[in-house]
Amino acid sequence: MDWTIPKFPLDTLSDEGLDWLTDHGSWLTRAVSRHVADWIDALTSALVAVPPWIVIAVAALATWKIGGRRVGLLTLFGLLFLWNLRLWQATVETLVLVILATAAALVIGIPVGIWFALSRRAWRIFSPVLDMMQTLPSFVYLIPALPFFGLGAVSACFATIVFSVPPVIRLTALGIRNVPAELVEASDAFGGSSAQKLFKVQLPLALPTIMAGVNQTMMLALSMVVIAAMIGAGGLGRVVWQSIQRLEAGAGFEAGIGIVILAVILDRATQALAARARPHGTA
Repeated sequence: MDWTIPKFPLDTLSDEGLDWLTDHGSWLTRAVSRHVADWIDALTSALVAVPPWIVIAVAALATWKIGGRRVGLLTLFGLLFLWNLRLWQATVETLVLVILATAAALVIGIPVGIWFALSRRAWRIFSPVLDMMQTLPSFVYLIPALPFFGLGAVSACFATIVFSVPPVIRLTALGIRNVPAELVEASDAFGGSSAQKLFKVQLPLALPTIMAGVNQTMMLALSMVVIAAMIGAGGLGRVVWQSIQRLEAGAGFEAGIGIVILAVILDRATQALAARARPHGTA
């Protein structure tokens, strides 16, 4: 079928826009790339330098303190199993990538979520953008990462941040908006400033919802590890990706189980934090 209507040049406009951003912003992205690469290397080297049994013991004690005996034992035996599978180095690389990406997503997402909660106009304008970000295929996030940061862990970290930030923005805004109006009005009646109302009333009451956003953000970051391996990320994702290329089903299965174990540990720990943040007397 011959089209008589000219095609909208979305691909050309996208290429030109990306080229312009790359040409004019390369000085910034290169600086950021160097610093982030240094952080990733430093954290990975530091964790690998410590005997694995010490890291495992500290992680098990921390999760025991956060989530109780069941979560602590899950962490202990899960990490010991990964060590036994000779996947400790890959596990550490994955943890560093997930932790850095999650931390950056929270630093960006929580303030933006607060802004959206306090500004209805901003929420109306940018809510469709969040919807689009959450429906785009995860592979799409690799496209802008490569021109800006090149192959490697930095591109993977950037793509993971962009992919995982929408939930914490949305749930932060939702949590603040759902604070009972009577409590907000009481704060106003007692002469509380906007900052006092936010930090002493709205954020504490919204904390369980915000922690649910932290949980979702961390899970999305972990879900990117295999896809990020396609652009040079290390860790368990690289093991899975290499096993696919080499048709080594056993090695891929081991790494996949490793990702599942990390996901369960991080999920249970963040859920326990969310439960502890919930005010007493609520379900």
